Amino acid sequence: MRRRWLSSLVAGLLFAAASGCSGDGGGSEDGRVTLRFQSLAWQKESVDANKELVREWNAAHPDIHVEYVQGSWDSVHDQLLTSFEGGEAPDIIHDASDDLADFAYGGYLADLRGLLSERLKSDIPQRSWETTTFDDGVYGVPFLQEPRVLIANAEWLEKSGVRIPTPEKPWSWGEFRTITDELSDGDGKYGVAWPLKEPVSATLNLSLSTGGQLFHRGADGKVRIRFDEADEVVPRTIHDQVNTDASAPGSTLGSGGSDTLPGFFGGRYAMVPLGFSYRQQIVQQAPKGFDWQVLPAPAGADGLAQGVSPQTLSLAQDSPHKKEAAAFVDFLLQPRNMVRLALGDWMLPTGTQALRDPALRTDEHGWAVGAGLAGRLRSAPAQSVRGYPEWKDKVATPAFQEYYSGAIGVGELRERLVEDGNLVLARYQR
Repeated sequence: MRRRWLSSLVAGLLFAAASGCSGDGGGSEDGRVTLRFQSLAWQKESVDANKELVREWNAAHPDIHVEYVQGSWDSVHDQLLTSFEGGEAPDIIHDASDDLADFAYGGYLADLRGLLSERLKSDIPQRSWETTTFDDGVYGVPFLQEPRVLIANAEWLEKSGVRIPTPEKPWSWGEFRTITDELSDGDGKYGVAWPLKEPVSATLNLSLSTGGQLFHRGADGKVRIRFDEADEVVPRTIHDQVNTDASAPGSTLGSGGSDTLPGFFGGRYAMVPLGFSYRQQIVQQAPKGFDWQVLPAPAGADGLAQGVSPQTLSLAQDSPHKKEAAAFVDFLLQPRNMVRLALGDWMLPTGTQALRDPALRTDEHGWAVGAGLAGRLRSAPAQSVRGYPEWKDKVATPAFQEYYSGAIGVGELRERLVEDGNLVLARYQR
């Protein structure tokens, strides 16, 4: 009896210790539940919005206390993997949909079906839910999304007399190439600058507009790569702008988006394709009197379709308080709160009610253009492909970089993406 009592005591202490490490904080003696919410917000406006919402929740829910934990986009994948394996994961996890596959398949994230309110499920379109659906489970709530747009020097475009595109009447990819050629002077001024330090996601996401898919799932459930004619349109356009037309400088191909802003402000580039949230940097950094505008990315056979990987909120599978954590997520993503988060991050909400808010429909800073693109955003092509990170890093990134620089032709690009790529994917689908 004594041995059994001691064994039970030790087991209970170990369980309590494990519970304390799991990120939930356990239930306190007075019955209060403590949840840990790890946020990746980093811009001041976004951090302030998240912290203010946590304070509002805590004031209204004294029995369910949420602790705000600051994370970082730079290290989130490795940090989460370590915390999952160590039993220290936060209850509520802020991440991006393209980072969820390994965690979902690995059993680290909770399947949210049955935990989310009907209001939240119906407010977010199915095309957005597809970004967080793996097999038959839903492992994150997509809540913020960022299309790629053209940030343009408005004065330059006005003087040139070119047609200004709108979401209703965008440029085609062919028209875009012609216009960037017209805007270039051959003497250090370019129609466009492509910051393609990370070329794969930009290329694949924009290629949805031309009908490009690249990844194709067969009847056997396995994914294979094909580089068809529709997949060539966007890469060929960029390649030819750099290497044939000289309407885009090769010097920016290895740059990040922020690296191109000084040249953009200095009048070297008429346009720069950037994520929608870069507008905040432009507002903060543009010289006084600099006139800029937001234009939709070019359209192809499938119109303005574009791939995105939304920001997400997930729940840890090990959290003992999933019901309470789901209630906090529902509060955080009520329409009025989703608008606050979108404004803080300079991004678009996924929620249909939030998107109707007048603050996100104003012409100022291009909000209306972004809102006009929201209905065309789709799940990024490689969202649920096992082995995609390795294919991207080892095969696609160097292949696209060499193609855009002119070092290889489209034939070798296709061969490397397809032949080498399918060898990589095959290892993950045995």
